[in-house]
Amino acid sequence: MSLLDDVEKQVDTVVHLRINRPLYDQNSLNQEFSYEKPKTSLIDNISTTLKQQSCHSCATSVLPVIDWLRKYKWRDDILSDIISGITVAIMHIPQGMAYALLGNLPPVVGIYMAFFPVLVYFFFGTSRHVSMGTFAIVCLMTGKAVAAYSTPQDTLTDKVNGNETVPIYTPQQVATAVTFTVGIMQIMMFFLRLGIISTLLSETLVNGFTTGAAIHVLMSQIKDLLGLTLRRRKVDHFEMVYTTIDTVRGLKNPNYAAIIVSAVAIVIMWSNNEYLKPWIKKKCSMPLPIELIAVVTGSLISNYFDLSGRYSIKTVGDIPKGLPKPEIPTFQLLPTVAVDCIAITMVSYTITLSMALIFAQKLQYDIDSNQELFAMGISNVVGSFFPCMPVSASLSRSLIQQTVGGKTQIASIVSCALLLIILLWIGPFFEALPRCVLASIIVVALKGMLLQAKQLPRFWRLSKLDGMVWIVTVLTVVLIGIDIGLLAGLLTSVASILLLSIKPYACLLGHVPNTDLYLDLTRYKSIIELQGIKIFHYCGGLNFANANHFKSQVFSLVGVIPQKVLKIRAKRAKNGLQVYQEQEDLNCVIMDMSALSYVDPSGIKMLHAIADDFSTVDIEIYIAGCSAPVFESFVRCEKFSKGDHSFKIFATIHDAVTYACDKFIVR
Repeated sequence: MSLLDDVEKQVDTVVHLRINRPLYDQNSLNQEFSYEKPKTSLIDNISTTLKQQSCHSCATSVLPVIDWLRKYKWRDDILSDIISGITVAIMHIPQGMAYALLGNLPPVVGIYMAFFPVLVYFFFGTSRHVSMGTFAIVCLMTGKAVAAYSTPQDTLTDKVNGNETVPIYTPQQVATAVTFTVGIMQIMMFFLRLGIISTLLSETLVNGFTTGAAIHVLMSQIKDLLGLTLRRRKVDHFEMVYTTIDTVRGLKNPNYAAIIVSAVAIVIMWSNNEYLKPWIKKKCSMPLPIELIAVVTGSLISNYFDLSGRYSIKTVGDIPKGLPKPEIPTFQLLPTVAVDCIAITMVSYTITLSMALIFAQKLQYDIDSNQELFAMGISNVVGSFFPCMPVSASLSRSLIQQTVGGKTQIASIVSCALLLIILLWIGPFFEALPRCVLASIIVVALKGMLLQAKQLPRFWRLSKLDGMVWIVTVLTVVLIGIDIGLLAGLLTSVASILLLSIKPYACLLGHVPNTDLYLDLTRYKSIIELQGIKIFHYCGGLNFANANHFKSQVFSLVGVIPQKVLKIRAKRAKNGLQVYQEQEDLNCVIMDMSALSYVDPSGIKMLHAIADDFSTVDIEIYIAGCSAPVFESFVRCEKFSKGDHSFKIFATIHDAVTYACDKFIVR
């Protein structure tokens, strides 16, 4: 059978599907349906937005409480919110006191964080269920800055260096400076509409980061669990290594009484979480407040048996009664802590937004990612005028707040009211609480984050690059530092994206007989490859970074390298041999650009170069299925405007195939 017969047979197969429309190239399609590029400018967008938003909508967008409180069902929801608020307040007490120690601050600071910033978030936040306040990782990151820039309490006197007085800052001054800086950064991100930045922190990155940080938290509590006294180090990196070395050295003189108290507390709380809590959950929606029971019991036993005096067990110490007076943050510290605050800002916002999205999707309501930035920023700025650290949502408290029936942030107001009573009258009761009990609460609470390591096989199975992001993040966080680990994970994650964009997926397509479907030849075995036509499919962007790789992909898959063909022809002609055209069965290459997301000038230049190369061996290039923005990029090209373009552009692959088949028969 001749080549012409083969082509005619395949043409019959291609055109057997009758479509009641003419064949369209891109220009005829645009003319037929009056294509016009939308003309918009920044001023037009701003004016349109202002027209759409009334004064009322502006007020409700800044103060969401106006909108949802007006629709609040007092008769149906208030009891649920009261129960939820009381339950969360009970959790705030032990968690707040424990996590404040991670920040190298007095335990009462954790309760302040559950009061002042939470009141502010009530007015500005859009999530109805997140429980703001202390979060282990954010407190640990703040504690790192506090340890680096503050002076221990026993040396809080001005140091003189020559004729100059060296400034001395208390841990609380550093913490409030960090809180203020984080709040300002979040407010700036709100005005710049940078809430989308949180999308850079992928699930894999966040999982690896929180797992590594949980190991940091665990190691930081070993000294309190064992009753060790470790020297304070001011190190920027490799803190985990130094902590491990100091802990091993300190094991020579442990406090056995503290070890016994820690072991008993951990066993009781672990047993409750593993066995008692699931049983109680079947009987009652309100969980057993085992952490609060541990705190109260520990305080009573410590008071009665004088654990501090008899066994040298470290206790919480002074807890002032009443509310603290507002103080202006130490602005001189802001430039010093700014770099540390970048990581804290990103982590606290990402954790909070992730939890807010989980509840919003589950309960079918909307949240505003940018408004969450503003709410957190204002909460932190206000909190910085009181003894507070940067706040974030807590997964455990948020889950409890929603599980026990909480409907809105009124539950937070109920929680704040209960905490106010504790601050005004009950606080000193906890002064005798052993610090090892708080360390036990932290260690038990870390179980969920530590078990995230079990996700690594799933990440590795889905994508080797994702698995590498997780491994790099965890190892860097653990061995070098939390902030460097976050940066390393972010860079690795971005590098994986760039790698995928530089080497995107490409394949050849075959034709499904009697249809207009064209599928991957390597995956579908019951399709045919059209004689004389290669259909090249490309996914991703085409830019300066991957233009050369794109060219090599085209030549490799098509199976023809024009320069090599020309050299072979010239060599055979020089030797007086018959010129064998190895690509004589190939008439055109159709490039399916339906999955091309973006093309830059370098990409367009490369397409023209490829078309020119193929034209030297009498092979035509057709472009098919490109999107409107990609076509507009072609139009802006100088060669296109002069009508000197090297390829034709068709609306679909089938249009290009039909055109090519008709043209080949004419030949």
